[in-house]
Amino acid sequence: MSSTAFSSYIAIGDSFTEGVGDDLPDGRVRGWADFVALGMAAAFDGPFRYANLAVRGRKLGPIVAEQVDPAIAQRPDLVSLNGGGNDIMRPRVSIEGVATTLMDAADRVVASGSHMLLLSGANPSAHLPLGGLVRRRGEELAVAVRAMLPRDGITFVDNWADEGLEDIRYWSEDRLHLGPLGHARVASNVLTALGIPVPAEWGVEEVAAAPPGEKTRRTADYYRRYVLPWVGRRLTGRSSGDHRAAKIAELTVVDPEGAHPL
Repeated sequence: MSSTAFSSYIAIGDSFTEGVGDDLPDGRVRGWADFVALGMAAAFDGPFRYANLAVRGRKLGPIVAEQVDPAIAQRPDLVSLNGGGNDIMRPRVSIEGVATTLMDAADRVVASGSHMLLLSGANPSAHLPLGGLVRRRGEELAVAVRAMLPRDGITFVDNWADEGLEDIRYWSEDRLHLGPLGHARVASNVLTALGIPVPAEWGVEEVAAAPPGEKTRRTADYYRRYVLPWVGRRLTGRSSGDHRAAKIAELTVVDPEGAHPL
């Protein structure tokens, strides 16, 4: 099936895929997967359906256990998967284990008859405390996944290798999650990989051509608002996604005119 013939798409993953950092005025989050759905709907001749099962804070094991089967059961033409970002930020992690789990999940999706969109997350390490550790582990994971590709039925989008995405302009205030411009750029990477036109009104090329943003300092307020709560959740075994459900649990027809402005 060619990418332009995809009539349905389900996204699974964690905060990156849920869209955290791309906050809308009504309190919802949008994110790159919503952008991709809009781009695909605009390019498809007929009703296009989309669901997003991603939940923030999820490690890869729970993503696979909780989201893969519900996605496959809806028989979408396309499934996207990103995961492992929360795993590599824990004190101990098996990089090879994360890569193998990702690929096993991708193989299950392909075997079910859906096309698999596997993508790496953007690299936040330039802006984070202990960023060197995040960069090293993220690069190890990227290398391990790349070594298992290419495979039939899988499109891989390597956002980790997109050095332009490291620019501070693409990140939200917490510097761990992408902001609206970053999510739009990831969506552009995905649509380009699928051979689908990127809507010009997103302004992705104009942002990329502009001068880079100035690196900001990590202030006491930044640590109080973002770092300490994150540490507190790790110490108490809590997650930002506790008691949260998927934002779009069932395939729903997309209105390509319903996009919010950047």
